[in-house]
Amino acid sequence: MNLRTPSARQIAATKAFVFLLCLLPAVLLAAGWFGDTLGANPIEALQRGTGEWTLRMLLITLAVTPLRRLTGLHWLLRLRRMLGLFAFAWACAHLANWLWLDLWFDWTPIAEDILERPYVTVGFAAFVLMVPLAATSNAFAIRRLGGRRWQALHRSVYAIAVLGVVHFWWLVKADVLEPLLYALVLAALLGMRGWWRELERRRQLAAGTPGSPQFKGKVIRIVPR
Repeated sequence: MNLRTPSARQIAATKAFVFLLCLLPAVLLAAGWFGDTLGANPIEALQRGTGEWTLRMLLITLAVTPLRRLTGLHWLLRLRRMLGLFAFAWACAHLANWLWLDLWFDWTPIAEDILERPYVTVGFAAFVLMVPLAATSNAFAIRRLGGRRWQALHRSVYAIAVLGVVHFWWLVKADVLEPLLYALVLAALLGMRGWWRELERRRQLAAGTPGSPQFKGKVIRIVPR
């Protein structure tokens, strides 16, 4: 396989492999649930597992662009939509586990948890923000919204990831090592994006892009050819 310019068949095979790889944690959790191997509190184990995999898939999705820029493998962007939808699927499983197995759709304690427990509040807010991203992760939505509006909407994934880390951090309270690791990974991913954006801004200023300081107060004449 030519990593730089893989064929359409190779990309399809890679996507199928990544799809199966993303399903594997769900299969293992389901096997643990039905095999009664999730420990003394299987509901809590399921809740923890679905939550952690939501966060992991968010970070993996955010890692696609930096990985593409660092390696030059531009076809990696074709995996990003699928990875993002897997993150949403895990978030749905996490929410469903909480609503059904934990609280049995008792709406009074559900509402009280959302309003009174900060870690539940930020986690629920993150899920609400994920819904429009999942709903617009298709070519039709991109055409309807337009490229710029679609990109602006999907930049909210950064806020979603931050809320996810905060949700996990506030949930564990004392043992913050694991959420700290997620926070460091997220900081690195966002830091790279911020640095590349700053480099692009400097490049545009150096090139004399219209709107940069060296163009202010000057008349630009456009001579037809």
